Amino acid sequence: MELTNQTTVSEFFLMGLTDDPKLQPLIFSLFLSMYLVTVFGNLLITLTVISDSHLHTPMYFFLSNLSFTDICISTTTIPKMLVNIQTQDQSITYTGCLLQVSFVLIFGGLENCLLAVMAYDRYVAICHPLRYTVIMNPQYCILLILLSLLITTVNALPHSLMVLQLSFCTDLEIPHFFCELAQMIKLSCSDILINSLLMHLGTTIFAGVPLCGIIFSYTQIVSSIMRIQSVSGRYKAFSTCGSHFLVVSLFYGTGLGVYLSSAVSDSSIKNAVASMMYIVIPQMLNPFIYSLRNKEMRESLTYLITGKPFLL
Repeated sequence: MELTNQTTVSEFFLMGLTDDPKLQPLIFSLFLSMYLVTVFGNLLITLTVISDSHLHTPMYFFLSNLSFTDICISTTTIPKMLVNIQTQDQSITYTGCLLQVSFVLIFGGLENCLLAVMAYDRYVAICHPLRYTVIMNPQYCILLILLSLLITTVNALPHSLMVLQLSFCTDLEIPHFFCELAQMIKLSCSDILINSLLMHLGTTIFAGVPLCGIIFSYTQIVSSIMRIQSVSGRYKAFSTCGSHFLVVSLFYGTGLGVYLSSAVSDSSIKNAVASMMYIVIPQMLNPFIYSLRNKEMRESLTYLITGKPFLL
């Protein structure tokens, strides 16, 4: 098979979810709607947290960072797909593809870390309420965010550098709606053993370690709540972490679905749809979960939008 050096590759082709021209307008409308809802919803959450001094707490500080991360993930992948459908041009430059890979790794990993940090915040609030303000001080919260960003960036760097070393075959079609690391590796004509090992190692660490931290935190949270005597006290404690638990379930549930789909199916369309459930759906639904289940957020959102206090 003819090989081309990686330096001569100028572009790849994103094949999207389907090659049926009759479905393209429907897919365009669907993704445009999801993207606008994602950006508007998460931006509204961020503005609400910033504008309401009652929400200037560690929990909502982490929530606003999660919303910003969700906007970044969606903006990294969806706009290029929309442009390609609108222009009927499936190409993406080599540099653009590499940037997509890097940013998806950075912001996807950051979302993992933020969910773990938010679980830790709830653990401290419920298990050590008297020391909560001392432990979760503003400097420590900012340090956790910066550390999470540093870790995910350091994780993305070797993956991106290893992709730069690959040579690609003449077939440069990516059966996806964005440049995914695994799909780029599959297109290579080089030895991909190190890339594959690095990818699986990174996935294991950045999915397994935060998830273990979340499980540990919730184990301690449930144990502490069960020791509360009053039913109202238990309900209040559960309600403070209910939204986060739903977000975690959605994020890791769809992630597990992507992994199982790729493991049991060779269909590129099914894998692309599964990845959509992981890279698009959770980011769109997160604002609804927090705004609908959280009374403080509902009140602040209502006041921000209407200027009137929220009434039950």
